Amino acid sequence: MANLTERAIKASALKLLNEKPINQITIKDIAVDCGINRNSFYYHFRDLPSLFEQIITEQADEIIEQYPSINSLEECLEAAISFAMNNRKAVMHIYNSVSRDIYEQYLWRVCEFTVDSYVKNVLADYDISEFDRKVITEFYKCACFGKILDWQRGGMKSDIRKEFARLCELKKGELEEVAARCSASGKK
Repeated sequence: MANLTERAIKASALKLLNEKPINQITIKDIAVDCGINRNSFYYHFRDLPSLFEQIITEQADEIIEQYPSINSLEECLEAAISFAMNNRKAVMHIYNSVSRDIYEQYLWRVCEFTVDSYVKNVLADYDISEFDRKVITEFYKCACFGKILDWQRGGMKSDIRKEFARLCELKKGELEEVAARCSASGKK
């Protein structure tokens, strides 16, 4: 029963977040929306920030579970933006709130996982030092994270999938070239 109530609270919070800014959502709003009393809310969550943090953390966990292996930069982006694309208003409400850091932590975690998975797949056959692998991974992670934040800063109005697909076309083979240079240099 507790699991059902907790899921109802999260669903109501996400629904309301897609309707209005985070600072306009109250515990009472959530309780009314999902048909519980305020005490039930407090049984499951300490406060609203802890509720939103748990929702975001679980979304990151779900994305990581959905994408156990990443084979392309396009897949990295798709994984990183899937929650935002499905919950545009909610993400913009979080992004424009004092709780932005919660979302940025989520996005960083997803970018880190997806890029790391992609780089490991592409570089599996190359003899590259851990230092080089780390430098390459950090670069792509920051690029992915930065591109998504820039898109959100612009109100999520541009077609990020189209932009990223074009960028991937232009950069095709670049990671393999970098890996070949790392292998050829023999620096460990």
